[in-house]
Amino acid sequence: MNSQAIDNKIELIQWLSTLEDSIIIEKLMKFKKEETTEWWHKISGEERESIESGIRDADNGNLTPHSIARKVYEKWL
Repeated sequence: MNSQAIDNKIELIQWLSTLEDSIIIEKLMKFKKEETTEWWHKISGEERESIESGIRDADNGNLTPHSIARKVYEKWL
């Protein structure tokens, strides 16, 4: 973390310590909760199924070597 980020955190901490507006505090708590929610619950069901399918494939040894994958996708890398 750079010094500007540290300065910003300190400024926010100081501001929060003096904050008395309950509406802003509630909004900040909601924001904190949303930001700390596990990413798995933020993605679509289709995305979750795709990930789970890939894990099943890997568990079953259905893998493609990295060298082949690079050749297939090299135009996007």
